[in-house]
Amino acid sequence: MSYSIVNDGATPTPQSDAAKALLASVEDKQLYINGAYQAPVSGAYLDTTDPATGKVLARIANAGSEDVDQAVDAAREALKGPWATLTPLERSQVLNRIADLIDAHMDELCELEVLEQGKPFYVARWAEIPATANQFRFFAGQALSLDGNTVNTSINYQPEGKQVQAWTLREPVGVVAAVTPWNSPLILSAMKIAPALAAGCTVVHKPAELTSLSALRLAELITEAGVPAGVVNVVTGDGASCGSALTSHKGIDKIAFTGSTATGRAIVEASKKHLTRVTLELGGKSPALVLPDADLELAIPGIANGIFFNGGQVCVANSRTYIHRSIFDKVVQGIAAYAESMQMGHGLDQATQMGPVVSTAQAEKIEQFIEDAKAKGAKVLCGGVRLGANGTFIAPTVVTNTSTDMPIHCEEVFGPVLVAEPYDDIDEAMAWCNDNEYGLAASIWTQDLSAAHRLSRQMEAGTVWINCHSMFDASLPIGGMKMSGYGRDSGKQALDNYLEWKTVCAVL
Repeated sequence: MSYSIVNDGATPTPQSDAAKALLASVEDKQLYINGAYQAPVSGAYLDTTDPATGKVLARIANAGSEDVDQAVDAAREALKGPWATLTPLERSQVLNRIADLIDAHMDELCELEVLEQGKPFYVARWAEIPATANQFRFFAGQALSLDGNTVNTSINYQPEGKQVQAWTLREPVGVVAAVTPWNSPLILSAMKIAPALAAGCTVVHKPAELTSLSALRLAELITEAGVPAGVVNVVTGDGASCGSALTSHKGIDKIAFTGSTATGRAIVEASKKHLTRVTLELGGKSPALVLPDADLELAIPGIANGIFFNGGQVCVANSRTYIHRSIFDKVVQGIAAYAESMQMGHGLDQATQMGPVVSTAQAEKIEQFIEDAKAKGAKVLCGGVRLGANGTFIAPTVVTNTSTDMPIHCEEVFGPVLVAEPYDDIDEAMAWCNDNEYGLAASIWTQDLSAAHRLSRQMEAGTVWINCHSMFDASLPIGGMKMSGYGRDSGKQALDNYLEWKTVCAVL
Protein backbone atom coordinates (compact mmCIF):
# COMPACT_ATOMS: atom_id res chain seq x y z
CA MET A 1 0.00 0.00 0.00
CA SER A 2 1.17 3.54 -0.70
CA TYR A 3 1.00 6.03 2.14
CA SER A 4 0.41 9.76 1.87
CA ILE A 5 0.60 12.77 4.14
CA VAL A 6 -2.06 15.49 4.20
CA ASN A 7 -0.72 18.51 2.30
CA ASP A 8 2.71 16.87 2.41
CA GLY A 9 2.94 17.81 6.09
CA ALA A 10 2.92 21.56 5.40
CA THR A 11 2.01 23.76 8.37
CA PRO A 12 -1.58 25.06 8.33
CA THR A 13 -2.23 28.56 9.66
CA PRO A 14 -2.77 28.43 13.45
CA GLN A 15 -5.48 30.46 15.18
CA SER A 16 -3.77 31.68 18.36
CA ASP A 17 -1.49 34.71 18.44
CA ALA A 18 1.16 32.74 20.34
CA ALA A 19 1.36 30.03 17.67
CA LYS A 20 1.37 32.60 14.86
CA ALA A 21 4.26 34.40 16.57
CA LEU A 22 6.27 31.17 16.69
CA LEU A 23 5.91 30.71 12.95
CA ALA A 24 6.59 34.36 12.16
CA SER A 25 10.07 34.62 13.65
CA VAL A 26 12.55 32.69 15.75
CA GLU A 27 12.70 34.11 19.29
CA ASP A 28 15.00 33.41 22.22
CA LYS A 29 13.04 31.97 25.16
CA GLN A 30 14.49 32.68 28.59
CA LEU A 31 14.42 30.86 31.91
CA TYR A 32 11.49 31.50 34.24
CA ILE A 33 12.90 32.08 37.71
CA ASN A 34 11.33 33.83 40.71
CA GLY A 35 8.33 34.97 38.70
CA ALA A 36 10.27 36.61 35.86
CA TYR A 37 12.20 35.73 32.73
CA GLN A 38 15.99 35.91 32.73
CA ALA A 39 18.72 34.96 30.28
CA PRO A 40 21.00 31.98 30.98
CA VAL A 41 24.33 32.89 32.55
CA SER A 42 26.24 31.06 29.81
CA GLY A 43 24.27 32.68 26.98
CA ALA A 44 23.71 29.20 25.48
CA TYR A 45 20.53 28.31 23.60
CA LEU A 46 19.04 25.24 21.88
CA ASP A 47 16.79 25.10 18.82
CA THR A 48 13.19 23.93 19.20
CA THR A 49 11.76 22.66 15.92
CA ASP A 50 8.44 21.64 14.41
CA PRO A 51 8.93 17.89 13.94
CA ALA A 52 6.64 17.75 10.91
CA THR A 53 8.66 20.27 8.90
CA GLY A 54 12.01 20.69 10.67
CA LYS A 55 11.37 24.45 10.91
CA VAL A 56 13.03 26.13 13.91
CA LEU A 57 10.26 27.58 16.07
CA ALA A 58 12.33 29.19 18.83
CA ARG A 59 15.56 28.95 20.77
CA ILE A 60 15.30 27.90 24.41
CA ALA A 61 17.84 28.77 27.08
CA ASN A 62 20.25 25.98 27.93
CA ALA A 63 20.51 26.40 31.70
CA GLY A 64 23.71 25.54 33.54
CA SER A 65 24.54 25.01 37.20
CA GLU A 66 24.49 28.73 38.05
CA ASP A 67 21.00 29.10 36.61
CA VAL A 68 19.84 26.01 38.48
CA ASP A 69 21.31 27.45 41.71
CA GLN A 70 19.23 30.60 41.24
CA ALA A 71 16.04 28.62 40.57
CA VAL A 72 16.54 26.36 43.59
CA ASP A 73 17.35 29.36 45.82
CA ALA A 74 14.16 31.08 44.64
CA ALA A 75 12.14 27.95 45.41
CA ARG A 76 13.67 27.61 48.87
CA GLU A 77 12.89 31.23 49.71
CA ALA A 78 9.33 30.85 48.43
CA LEU A 79 8.89 27.74 50.56
CA LYS A 80 9.29 29.91 53.67
CA GLY A 81 7.42 32.90 52.25
CA PRO A 82 3.79 33.71 51.47
CA TRP A 83 3.12 30.29 49.94
CA ALA A 84 3.71 28.68 53.34
CA THR A 85 1.23 31.01 55.04
CA LEU A 86 -1.72 30.25 52.75
CA THR A 87 -4.52 28.21 54.26
CA PRO A 88 -5.57 24.97 52.56
CA LEU A 89 -8.66 26.74 51.22
CA GLU A 90 -6.55 29.54 49.73
CA ARG A 91 -4.21 27.01 48.05
CA SER A 92 -7.24 25.17 46.71
CA GLN A 93 -8.65 28.37 45.26
CA VAL A 94 -5.35 29.13 43.52
CA LEU A 95 -5.23 25.65 41.96
CA ASN A 96 -8.77 26.08 40.68
CA ARG A 97 -7.80 29.42 39.14
CA ILE A 98 -4.91 27.71 37.33
CA ALA A 99 -7.38 25.21 35.89
CA ASP A 100 -9.71 28.02 34.81
CA LEU A 101 -6.84 29.82 33.04
CA ILE A 102 -5.86 26.63 31.23
CA ASP A 103 -9.45 26.35 29.99
CA ALA A 104 -9.44 29.99 28.95
CA HIS A 105 -6.25 29.50 26.91
CA MET A 106 -7.12 26.02 25.66
CA ASP A 107 -6.63 26.50 21.92
CA GLU A 108 -3.40 28.46 22.40
CA LEU A 109 -1.90 25.74 24.60
CA CYS A 110 -3.04 23.04 22.17
CA GLU A 111 -1.42 24.77 19.20
CA LEU A 112 1.85 25.32 21.08
CA GLU A 113 1.97 21.64 22.01
CA VAL A 114 1.11 20.51 18.47
CA LEU A 115 3.82 22.70 16.94
CA GLU A 116 6.63 21.55 19.19
CA GLN A 117 5.63 17.90 19.76
CA GLY A 118 3.76 16.98 16.55
CA LYS A 119 0.62 15.39 18.00
CA PRO A 120 -2.72 15.83 16.17
CA PHE A 121 -4.71 18.82 17.36
CA TYR A 122 -7.64 16.65 18.50
CA VAL A 123 -5.34 14.71 20.86
CA ALA A 124 -4.35 17.94 22.58
CA ARG A 125 -7.76 19.60 22.42
CA TRP A 126 -10.02 16.77 23.55
CA ALA A 127 -7.68 14.67 25.70
CA GLU A 128 -4.44 16.05 27.04
CA ILE A 129 -5.02 19.76 27.72
CA PRO A 130 -8.45 19.27 29.34
CA ALA A 131 -6.81 16.55 31.43
CA THR A 132 -4.13 19.08 32.42
CA ALA A 133 -6.79 21.40 33.83
CA ASN A 134 -8.45 18.47 35.58
CA GLN A 135 -5.22 17.62 37.40
CA PHE A 136 -5.26 21.06 39.03
CA ARG A 137 -8.97 20.78 39.84
CA PHE A 138 -8.58 17.34 41.40
CA PHE A 139 -5.66 18.39 43.58
CA ALA A 140 -7.45 21.61 44.51
CA GLY A 141 -9.84 19.26 46.29
CA GLN A 142 -7.06 17.19 47.78
CA ALA A 143 -5.46 20.32 49.26
CA LEU A 144 -8.42 20.50 51.64
CA SER A 145 -7.92 17.00 53.06
CA LEU A 146 -4.30 16.84 54.25
CA ASP A 147 -5.16 15.52 57.70
CA GLY A 148 -2.99 14.05 60.40
CA ASN A 149 -4.19 11.78 63.20
CA THR A 150 -4.35 11.61 66.95
CA VAL A 151 -2.66 8.49 68.29
CA ASN A 152 -3.56 6.45 71.36
CA THR A 153 -0.13 5.29 72.52
CA SER A 154 0.88 2.56 74.97
CA ILE A 155 3.46 4.75 76.71
CA ASN A 156 3.52 3.94 80.44
CA TYR A 157 5.20 7.17 81.54
CA GLN A 158 2.45 9.36 83.02
CA PRO A 159 3.76 12.12 85.37
CA GLU A 160 1.41 13.06 88.16
CA GLY A 161 -1.22 15.42 86.88
CA LYS A 162 -0.01 15.06 83.30
CA GLN A 163 -0.91 13.01 80.26
CA VAL A 164 1.05 11.78 77.28
CA GLN A 165 -0.59 12.87 74.07
CA ALA A 166 0.56 12.18 70.51
CA TRP A 167 -0.49 13.18 67.04
CA THR A 168 0.78 13.21 63.48
CA LEU A 169 1.07 16.05 60.95
CA ARG A 170 1.42 16.14 57.18
CA GLU A 171 3.96 18.70 55.99
CA PRO A 172 5.33 19.56 52.53
CA VAL A 173 8.49 17.67 51.63
CA GLY A 174 10.10 20.91 50.41
CA VAL A 175 11.54 21.88 47.05
CA VAL A 176 10.58 19.50 44.23
CA ALA A 177 12.53 18.95 41.01
CA ALA A 178 9.90 18.01 38.42
CA VAL A 179 11.59 16.48 35.37
CA THR A 180 9.17 15.73 32.55
CA PRO A 181 9.33 14.15 29.05
CA TRP A 182 8.48 15.30 25.54
CA ASN A 183 5.63 13.00 24.54
CA SER A 184 2.74 14.66 26.45
CA PRO A 185 4.37 17.76 27.90
CA LEU A 186 1.56 19.64 29.64
CA ILE A 187 -0.41 16.80 31.18
CA LEU A 188 2.73 15.10 32.48
CA SER A 189 3.95 18.41 33.91
CA ALA A 190 0.61 18.94 35.65
CA MET A 191 0.82 15.45 37.15
CA LYS A 192 3.90 16.64 39.08
CA ILE A 193 3.17 20.32 39.68
CA ALA A 194 -0.48 20.08 40.80
CA PRO A 195 0.03 17.64 43.69
CA ALA A 196 3.26 19.40 44.72
CA LEU A 197 1.40 22.72 45.01
CA ALA A 198 -1.53 21.07 46.80
CA ALA A 199 0.92 19.74 49.38
CA GLY A 200 2.49 23.18 49.88
CA CYS A 201 5.76 22.42 48.10
CA THR A 202 7.64 24.64 45.69
CA VAL A 203 8.86 23.47 42.29
CA VAL A 204 11.76 23.73 39.88
CA HIS A 205 10.45 22.30 36.62
CA LYS A 206 12.83 20.95 34.00
CA PRO A 207 10.81 20.13 30.84
CA ALA A 208 12.26 18.10 27.98
CA GLU A 209 14.47 20.21 25.72
CA LEU A 210 12.37 19.24 22.69
CA THR A 211 9.13 20.54 24.21
CA SER A 212 9.72 23.46 26.58
CA LEU A 213 7.50 26.15 25.06
CA SER A 214 4.23 25.00 26.60
CA ALA A 215 5.92 24.60 30.01
CA LEU A 216 7.00 28.23 29.95
CA ARG A 217 3.49 29.34 29.04
CA LEU A 218 2.04 27.22 31.85
CA ALA A 219 4.39 28.93 34.32
CA GLU A 220 3.05 32.31 33.20
CA LEU A 221 -0.52 31.15 33.79
CA ILE A 222 0.41 29.77 37.21
CA THR A 223 1.77 33.17 38.18
CA GLU A 224 -1.32 34.89 36.77
CA ALA A 225 -3.47 32.63 38.95
CA GLY A 226 -1.86 34.08 42.07
CA VAL A 227 0.95 31.66 42.85
CA PRO A 228 3.72 33.76 44.47
CA ALA A 229 7.02 34.36 42.68
CA GLY A 230 9.51 31.55 43.16
CA VAL A 231 6.94 28.85 43.89
CA VAL A 232 7.12 27.47 40.33
CA ASN A 233 10.32 28.00 38.34
CA VAL A 234 11.20 26.61 34.89
CA VAL A 235 14.76 25.81 33.86
CA THR A 236 15.07 24.64 30.26
CA GLY A 237 17.98 22.87 28.63
CA ASP A 238 19.59 19.52 27.98
CA GLY A 239 20.26 16.74 30.43
CA ALA A 240 24.01 17.23 30.59
CA SER A 241 24.05 20.89 31.60
CA CYS A 242 20.64 21.43 33.19
CA GLY A 243 19.15 18.09 34.19
CA SER A 244 22.19 16.73 35.99
CA ALA A 245 22.75 19.99 37.88
CA LEU A 246 19.15 19.96 39.07
CA THR A 247 18.83 16.30 40.08
CA SER A 248 22.11 16.34 42.02
CA HIS A 249 21.45 19.69 43.75
CA LYS A 250 21.67 19.69 47.53
CA GLY A 251 18.77 22.14 47.74
CA ILE A 252 16.32 19.69 46.16
CA ASP A 253 14.27 17.64 48.63
CA LYS A 254 12.43 15.45 46.14
CA ILE A 255 12.74 14.48 42.47
CA ALA A 256 9.65 13.54 40.47
CA PHE A 257 10.60 12.08 37.10
CA THR A 258 8.78 10.68 34.08
CA GLY A 259 10.85 9.41 31.17
CA SER A 260 13.09 6.62 29.99
CA THR A 261 14.40 3.88 32.24
CA ALA A 262 17.98 4.78 31.29
CA THR A 263 17.52 8.37 32.44
CA GLY A 264 15.71 7.13 35.54
CA ARG A 265 18.76 5.12 36.51
CA ALA A 266 20.95 8.20 36.06
CA ILE A 267 18.64 10.23 38.29
CA VAL A 268 18.76 7.59 41.02
CA GLU A 269 22.56 7.74 40.86
CA ALA A 270 22.49 11.55 41.06
CA SER A 271 20.16 11.44 44.06
CA LYS A 272 22.44 9.24 46.16
CA LYS A 273 24.81 11.99 47.30
CA HIS A 274 22.14 13.85 49.26
CA LEU A 275 19.72 10.92 49.67
CA THR A 276 17.08 12.92 47.79
CA ARG A 277 13.66 11.30 47.67
CA VAL A 278 12.78 10.03 44.18
CA THR A 279 9.68 8.80 42.38
CA LEU A 280 9.98 7.40 38.87
CA GLU A 281 7.49 6.67 36.10
CA LEU A 282 9.61 4.97 33.46
CA GLY A 283 9.36 2.89 30.31
CA GLY A 284 6.82 0.30 29.33
CA LYS A 285 6.16 -2.55 26.93
CA SER A 286 2.53 -3.01 27.77
CA PRO A 287 0.68 -6.14 26.61
CA ALA A 288 -2.91 -6.48 25.43
CA LEU A 289 -4.35 -9.95 25.99
CA VAL A 290 -7.30 -10.87 23.75
CA LEU A 291 -9.43 -13.84 24.82
CA PRO A 292 -11.48 -15.86 22.31
CA ASP A 293 -14.78 -14.40 23.57
CA ALA A 294 -13.67 -10.76 23.22
CA ASP A 295 -16.08 -8.25 21.70
CA LEU A 296 -14.10 -7.56 18.52
CA GLU A 297 -16.09 -4.45 17.64
CA LEU A 298 -14.66 -3.04 20.86
CA ALA A 299 -11.27 -4.77 20.87
CA ILE A 300 -10.03 -4.02 17.34
CA PRO A 301 -10.37 -0.22 17.43
CA GLY A 302 -9.47 -0.19 21.13
CA ILE A 303 -6.17 -1.98 20.60
CA ALA A 304 -5.41 0.06 17.47
CA ASN A 305 -6.03 3.31 19.31
CA GLY A 306 -3.96 2.04 22.25
CA ILE A 307 -0.85 1.81 20.07
CA PHE A 308 -1.39 4.47 17.38
CA PHE A 309 -2.65 7.28 19.66
CA ASN A 310 -0.07 10.09 19.63
CA GLY A 311 2.02 8.08 17.20
CA GLY A 312 2.65 5.38 19.80
CA GLN A 313 4.62 7.88 21.87
CA VAL A 314 2.79 6.92 25.05
CA CYS A 315 4.47 5.15 27.95
CA VAL A 316 1.49 2.81 28.46
CA ALA A 317 0.88 2.06 24.74
CA ASN A 318 -0.14 -1.57 24.12
CA SER A 319 2.87 -2.28 21.94
CA ARG A 320 2.51 -6.08 22.07
CA THR A 321 -0.73 -7.99 21.70
CA TYR A 322 -1.39 -11.68 22.32
CA ILE A 323 -4.53 -12.93 20.57
CA HIS A 324 -6.18 -16.35 20.81
CA ARG A 325 -5.40 -18.31 17.65
CA SER A 326 -9.08 -18.88 16.84
CA ILE A 327 -9.59 -15.15 16.23
CA PHE A 328 -6.01 -14.08 15.45
CA ASP A 329 -6.38 -13.48 11.73
CA LYS A 330 -9.61 -11.54 12.11
CA VAL A 331 -8.16 -9.29 14.82
CA VAL A 332 -4.83 -8.48 13.16
CA GLN A 333 -6.50 -7.88 9.81
CA GLY A 334 -8.92 -5.51 11.52
CA ILE A 335 -6.11 -3.63 13.25
CA ALA A 336 -4.13 -3.46 10.00
CA ALA A 337 -7.19 -2.05 8.19
CA TYR A 338 -7.59 0.55 10.94
CA ALA A 339 -3.90 1.47 10.59
CA GLU A 340 -4.11 1.80 6.81
CA SER A 341 -7.13 4.09 7.11
CA MET A 342 -5.35 6.59 9.36
CA GLN A 343 -4.54 9.93 7.76
CA MET A 344 -1.06 11.25 8.52
CA GLY A 345 -0.25 14.92 8.40
CA HIS A 346 0.74 18.02 10.31
CA GLY A 347 -0.91 18.09 13.70
CA LEU A 348 -2.60 21.44 13.03
CA ASP A 349 -4.43 20.00 10.03
CA GLN A 350 -7.90 19.01 11.21
CA ALA A 351 -7.85 15.96 8.89
CA THR A 352 -4.77 14.52 10.63
CA GLN A 353 -5.27 11.40 12.72
CA MET A 354 -1.57 10.73 13.32
CA GLY A 355 1.23 13.27 13.21
CA PRO A 356 4.99 12.84 13.01
CA VAL A 357 7.13 11.43 15.77
CA VAL A 358 8.96 14.03 17.80
CA SER A 359 12.30 14.12 15.92
CA THR A 360 14.33 12.60 13.12
CA ALA A 361 16.43 10.81 15.74
CA GLN A 362 13.31 9.14 17.15
CA ALA A 363 12.12 8.22 13.63
CA GLU A 364 15.50 6.65 12.84
CA LYS A 365 15.36 4.63 16.06
CA ILE A 366 11.88 3.30 15.25
CA GLU A 367 12.90 2.51 11.67
CA GLN A 368 15.86 0.50 12.95
CA PHE A 369 13.60 -1.62 15.17
CA ILE A 370 11.45 -2.45 12.14
CA GLU A 371 14.38 -3.20 9.81
CA ASP A 372 16.00 -5.41 12.45
CA ALA A 373 12.78 -7.39 12.88
CA LYS A 374 12.38 -7.86 9.12
CA ALA A 375 15.96 -9.08 8.84
CA LYS A 376 15.25 -11.67 11.54
CA GLY A 377 12.14 -13.05 9.79
CA ALA A 378 9.30 -10.94 11.16
CA LYS A 379 6.38 -10.15 8.86
CA VAL A 380 5.19 -6.56 8.43
CA LEU A 381 1.44 -6.62 7.74
CA CYS A 382 1.16 -2.88 7.20
CA GLY A 383 3.21 0.27 7.58
CA GLY A 384 6.88 -0.12 8.34
CA VAL A 385 7.89 2.86 6.21
CA ARG A 386 9.31 6.28 7.04
CA LEU A 387 7.87 9.27 5.21
CA GLY A 388 7.85 13.05 4.96
CA ALA A 389 10.28 15.73 3.84
CA ASN A 390 11.71 15.84 7.36
CA GLY A 391 11.71 12.03 7.68
CA THR A 392 9.63 12.07 10.85
CA PHE A 393 6.44 10.30 9.78
CA ILE A 394 6.24 6.56 10.54
CA ALA A 395 3.29 4.78 8.93
CA PRO A 396 1.28 2.87 11.58
CA THR A 397 2.79 -0.59 11.65
CA VAL A 398 1.67 -4.12 12.58
CA VAL A 399 4.35 -6.83 12.87
CA THR A 400 3.86 -10.58 13.37
CA ASN A 401 6.02 -13.72 13.36
CA THR A 402 8.37 -12.35 16.00
CA SER A 403 10.19 -14.15 18.77
CA THR A 404 10.14 -12.94 22.36
CA ASP A 405 13.87 -12.13 22.24
CA MET A 406 13.62 -9.79 19.24
CA PRO A 407 14.22 -6.15 20.26
CA ILE A 408 10.96 -5.10 18.61
CA HIS A 409 9.12 -7.62 20.82
CA CYS A 410 10.77 -6.98 24.18
CA GLU A 411 12.13 -3.41 24.08
CA GLU A 412 10.28 -0.10 24.17
CA VAL A 413 10.02 1.19 20.59
CA PHE A 414 8.01 4.31 21.52
CA GLY A 415 6.42 4.63 18.12
CA PRO A 416 3.35 3.44 16.17
CA VAL A 417 4.49 -0.19 16.02
CA LEU A 418 2.39 -3.13 17.25
CA VAL A 419 3.73 -6.66 17.69
CA ALA A 420 0.90 -9.21 17.45
CA GLU A 421 1.23 -12.95 18.12
CA PRO A 422 -1.25 -15.85 18.48
CA TYR A 423 -1.54 -18.08 21.53
CA ASP A 424 -3.30 -21.37 22.25
CA ASP A 425 -3.13 -21.65 26.03
CA ILE A 426 -4.03 -18.81 28.41
CA ASP A 427 -1.26 -19.72 30.85
CA GLU A 428 1.25 -19.51 28.00
CA ALA A 429 -0.13 -16.11 27.02
CA MET A 430 0.03 -14.81 30.59
CA ALA A 431 3.63 -15.97 30.85
CA TRP A 432 4.44 -13.94 27.72
CA CYS A 433 2.66 -10.90 29.16
CA ASN A 434 4.77 -11.01 32.31
CA ASP A 435 8.03 -12.06 30.63
CA ASN A 436 9.36 -8.53 30.31
CA GLU A 437 11.47 -6.20 32.44
CA TYR A 438 8.72 -3.58 32.36
CA GLY A 439 5.46 -3.58 34.32
CA LEU A 440 3.68 -0.34 33.61
CA ALA A 441 0.29 -1.26 32.15
CA ALA A 442 -1.73 -3.98 30.43
CA SER A 443 -5.19 -4.61 29.04
CA ILE A 444 -7.46 -7.66 28.93
CA TRP A 445 -10.19 -8.06 26.34
CA THR A 446 -12.94 -10.50 27.30
CA GLN A 447 -16.66 -10.70 28.08
CA ASP A 448 -16.00 -13.20 30.87
CA LEU A 449 -16.02 -11.13 34.07
CA SER A 450 -14.57 -13.98 36.13
CA ALA A 451 -11.65 -14.40 33.74
CA ALA A 452 -11.08 -10.65 33.69
CA HIS A 453 -10.84 -10.49 37.48
CA ARG A 454 -8.58 -13.52 37.72
CA LEU A 455 -6.21 -12.45 34.96
CA SER A 456 -6.00 -8.86 36.17
CA ARG A 457 -4.60 -10.19 39.46
CA GLN A 458 -1.97 -12.20 37.58
CA MET A 459 -0.78 -9.30 35.42
CA GLU A 460 2.49 -7.78 36.62
CA ALA A 461 1.51 -4.21 35.84
CA GLY A 462 0.72 -1.03 37.74
CA THR A 463 -2.49 -0.47 35.75
CA VAL A 464 -4.71 -3.11 34.13
CA TRP A 465 -7.56 -2.06 31.86
CA ILE A 466 -10.42 -4.41 30.97
CA ASN A 467 -12.02 -3.96 27.54
CA CYS A 468 -10.25 -0.62 27.11
CA HIS A 469 -6.73 0.78 27.06
CA SER A 470 -5.22 4.12 28.10
CA MET A 471 -8.22 5.24 30.12
CA PHE A 472 -7.01 8.02 32.43
CA ASP A 473 -8.49 10.25 35.09
CA ALA A 474 -6.93 12.56 37.65
CA SER A 475 -8.44 10.39 40.39
CA LEU A 476 -6.73 7.19 39.19
CA PRO A 477 -3.16 6.49 40.37
CA ILE A 478 -0.75 5.45 37.64
CA GLY A 479 2.75 4.06 37.91
CA GLY A 480 4.79 0.97 37.36
CA MET A 481 6.28 -2.23 38.68
CA LYS A 482 9.68 -3.74 37.94
CA MET A 483 11.80 -1.54 35.63
CA SER A 484 8.85 0.78 35.04
CA GLY A 485 9.65 2.64 38.23
CA TYR A 486 8.09 3.29 41.63
CA GLY A 487 5.70 5.77 43.13
CA ARG A 488 2.42 6.94 41.66
CA ASP A 489 1.17 9.96 39.76
CA SER A 490 -2.48 11.09 39.87
CA GLY A 491 -5.00 10.02 42.46
CA LYS A 492 -4.81 10.87 46.14
CA GLN A 493 -1.87 8.46 46.36
CA ALA A 494 0.26 10.99 44.44
CA LEU A 495 0.16 13.38 47.40
CA ASP A 496 2.29 10.94 49.41
CA ASN A 497 5.17 11.83 47.06
CA TYR A 498 5.13 15.42 48.27
CA LEU A 499 4.35 15.10 51.98
CA GLU A 500 6.29 14.12 55.09
CA TRP A 501 4.77 12.53 58.18
CA LYS A 502 5.74 14.25 61.41
CA THR A 503 5.04 12.65 64.79
CA VAL A 504 4.51 14.89 67.84
CA CYS A 505 4.57 13.35 71.30
CA ALA A 506 3.92 15.61 74.28
CA VAL A 507 3.50 15.51 78.06
CA LEU A 508 0.72 17.99 78.83
